[in-house]
This record gives sequence, C-alpha cells and structure tokens, in this order.
Amino acid sequence: MPVLYQLDGHDLAGVRFAISPLAELVMSLRTWRDPGRYPVHLPWIRATQPLRDKLDTEMLYALITEWRWTPDFLTPPPHSPLTRVEDELTALTTTPADTIRTELLQLYGDEQHIPAPWHHPGALGRAVEALDGYWKLCFAPHWPRMRALLEGDVTHRGREIAQHGLAAMFAGLSPGVRLTGDTVEVHLGSGLSYHRRTEGGLTLIPSMWNRGVSAPVSATMQPHILYLARGSASLWEAEPLPAPGALAGLLGTHRAGLLARLGTPTSSTELATRLGVTPTAVNQHLRALRAAGLLTSTRHGRSMLYHRTDLADRLLAAAVPPAPAAAPPLDSC
Repeated sequence: MPVLYQLDGHDLAGVRFAISPLAELVMSLRTWRDPGRYPVHLPWIRATQPLRDKLDTEMLYALITEWRWTPDFLTPPPHSPLTRVEDELTALTTTPADTIRTELLQLYGDEQHIPAPWHHPGALGRAVEALDGYWKLCFAPHWPRMRALLEGDVTHRGREIAQHGLAAMFAGLSPGVRLTGDTVEVHLGSGLSYHRRTEGGLTLIPSMWNRGVSAPVSATMQPHILYLARGSASLWEAEPLPAPGALAGLLGTHRAGLLARLGTPTSSTELATRLGVTPTAVNQHLRALRAAGLLTSTRHGRSMLYHRTDLADRLLAAAVPPAPAAAPPLDSC
C-alpha cells in the first residue's frame, strides 16, 4: 500500500510548493553515508570533504541512520519558496523533547540503538550548532547555485499546472506519484504506507538529494512530498554562456552572454557559481554593462542584484541569434 493523501475541494487549491534549505542540508548527509549513490554530486563531495575536520562529525552522523533515513523533526515542511535556513534552525530549537524521543525510537526501534550523541543533555542544541557549522562551511558558498535550480523546478511545475492541470503535474514528479480522483498516491521504496486527509493543504518540496520521492515517516506530520528536482544531474556542470551574434559583435561575447542571462535579478556570486568562474571575472563585466545603462543594480541584504534595463531588453530583442557556439572562459578575457 502507498502513502495516500486525500484532498478535499479546498485542499485542491492548497497544493503549494516550498523550498527547505534545512531539508537539503540534512539530506545531503546521505552522501556521507554512501557517496557512491550520488555520483552527480561528486564535485561537491570532493570539494567539501576536507572541511569535515572542522565540523562536529559525530553529531552530524547521528542525524542520519545507516540506511539514510532521518527523523521527521529535522525536515519539517517549509511554508514558502523563500524560506531561510536561519529561520528553520531557530524553529528547530523549539522541538519538544517528547517528539525527538518518539521519532528516534521510530527509526531505531529501541533506546540501545539510538546514537550516543542523542543520549546527552543539550543534544538538540548541539545538533543545531553542528548543522549551522555545516551550512556555513559546506553549503552557503554553493547555495545560490542550488537555490537557482530548486526555484527553476518550482517555476516549471507551476507552468505544468497552468498548461496541463494538477494530475499531469503530479505524474511528472515521479513514476511513484499520481493523482487519482481526489487522492494523491505516493509509492515509496521503503514500503511505508498510511492514509490521511490533508487538512491545511499539501506541500511539494523539490530536492537535490532524493533518488525518487519521500514522505514523512509519521502520519501525523503535516502532509508533504519531497521529490527529485529537475536538472539535478547537471547541477555542478559549468553552464554555457550563449550570446546573440549581433549583440556579441557590439559588446563582446562575454558581456552579451551575461546580459542575456540577466532577465531576472541575479547576484555576481550566483552568476560566477553557475558559470564556474570567479566573481572578480564577472564583476568587471557587470560594472561595464551598468555604466553603459544596460543594467541596474539593487542591494538585497548582503548581495547586489543586477537586472537588465529596458534598453538592454530592446537590444536583445533586436539581436539575431547565430548558430550556437561555446564562449571561451570568462577568466581568459
């Protein structure tokens, strides 16, 4: 039997998408247990593995079982595509002790098999501190690239609903998910099954670390489904920088290519991460484009976001794209 989420008329409109930095952080620990199951993430695993000596590895290993399961309280459903990890970690500190004990027993069967770090006073605080350190060292530098992929998936699913309907969107999440009448069926490899109504809606959460789909172990958890985000297989590949030919002749290949990418506000750090170059190489081009009136910039927290101006939009619309050609690395110019 699958997990069955029964939607009523109101909840059909309550199907929502959200992004959880905390869930991504916790589920990435699966690569610690079995990196060979995540070959597409090997560039990230290789880059971050030397940093583990600076982390509370004993606690972090205790957050995930040998068979790569985690207790539900570590991955609560987020409420928005704009969720911040700082807010999720703060909320995690308020988890009741009874909830922690119950869910650990669900996973491990008895007290004896629960990992040692959870038996000490202040274990939750230690877990939050360990996750915060892990985020800052291994995730924060790469999060703009990760978030861009997750947000792109959410946008795609929203377009699917608008064009083809809710049933088609659910079918596209995974072969193990389908909407039949008013019930969402989630077939899990673990054999987990329960049936409940989705009072308050159903949250769909894209993830880079799922091999298929997953749902909460506990039927009492707010209904949500984690699924593999589109494009995860190419997450760590440097993206090409296509440039419209006529505009490339005017501005140069690199600046024209960057301009083509800036249809939505983006930071230089995110651009550099996605293109596999240094922020310095990107910034010199962004400054030149802004000085020419082709970009605007606004501060958002600690980041400066760049966006095309109307003039740039008109130039791009008038440019005739040539046959695709790979641009040389930004660092070479």
